[in-house]
Amino acid sequence: MDISGKIVQFLPVQSGQGKNGTWKKQEFILETGDTYPKKICIAVWGDKIDMGSFKTGDMVDVSFDVESREYNGRWYTDVKAWKMVSKKAGSAVPENTGYNNNMPGTFETTSAGDDDLPF
Repeated sequence: MDISGKIVQFLPVQSGQGKNGTWKKQEFILETGDTYPKKICIAVWGDKIDMGSFKTGDMVDVSFDVESREYNGRWYTDVKAWKMVSKKAGSAVPENTGYNNNMPGTFETTSAGDDDLPF
């Protein structure tokens, strides 16, 4: 999902030790520019996005996932950003996605008579 808005606050960086090793989380508050603006707390886990590139007041487009989980009969919901783009002159902010986006997109075509499906 995607949302646009203004960064109004950065919360302190949180870190800790889990079963998979050390973790780090940076949360920020985004205010939407709707008729009735809403504030949303969005988390960035690890080093997926360079948060040092942003400051309070920046207009951004955020791509995120929403995930809920149950613990002791109570549900908790996280909004996790995986991409942020500054709206300053449409410039993109560098991000570390962990995979190579520079692969050329090549596709193989099959002949009209080769329509056997594996299932």
